[in-house]
Amino acid sequence: MRRKLPVLLAAALMLFNLWADSTPVSADVDNLKYAFPEPVILIDVGHGGIDGGTSFGDILEKDINLDISRRLYMLLRSHGYRTILNRTGDYALSDENRWLKSRSRHIRDLAQRKELSEEVPASIVVSMHVNWGRNKARRGPLVLHQNDGRSAFLATSIQNSLDTLYDSHRLPEVGEPFYLLRHVDSPAVIVETGFISNNEDRAMLTSKRGQQKIAEAIYAGIVQYFTVM
Repeated sequence: MRRKLPVLLAAALMLFNLWADSTPVSADVDNLKYAFPEPVILIDVGHGGIDGGTSFGDILEKDINLDISRRLYMLLRSHGYRTILNRTGDYALSDENRWLKSRSRHIRDLAQRKELSEEVPASIVVSMHVNWGRNKARRGPLVLHQNDGRSAFLATSIQNSLDTLYDSHRLPEVGEPFYLLRHVDSPAVIVETGFISNNEDRAMLTSKRGQQKIAEAIYAGIVQYFTVM
């Protein structure tokens, strides 16, 4: 899959408190497709509720994802972009999935995220996550994308912007095993905003100032995508 990455990239080229008045996604999803003209940015807030994601002590990924996503949401909205958060609080999206007959909470959660991307006219899907590694020296952001030129360009735009913030140098990667990237039709990326297991990254991920900078970097990458595409 990594061999395809240069081809995809070549083909593609290259405060927070005010958020409280936003409407929960669970309210009348069927009408959202008529309420938001194109383009619509769907922010997929990773984990939630019983699913805390990765962790470091009492620091949970689900909380970091939500904090950064809220900030990104406010940035996008303040600049006129139609934006939706699929999780506005600490709850599991699997709890909202009453249509899929599966005993797996994990599968119901992922299916609910995918379903929302189809219910609303999502131009892009940006899924927010935090990384973890056994090697505590590993650090920096990583953006995963679909095997698609538009998704690759979106990932490259966000990766470059985050690399500038973190002073890192990585290429985005094809996220072949990931359910969301395999099942969502819109251009979609998974943004691993940093390593919770790394001291330097964790300081960025957990501070308000750091979270704002990360949100601003992702915002800049999204703007670049829409400017070119």
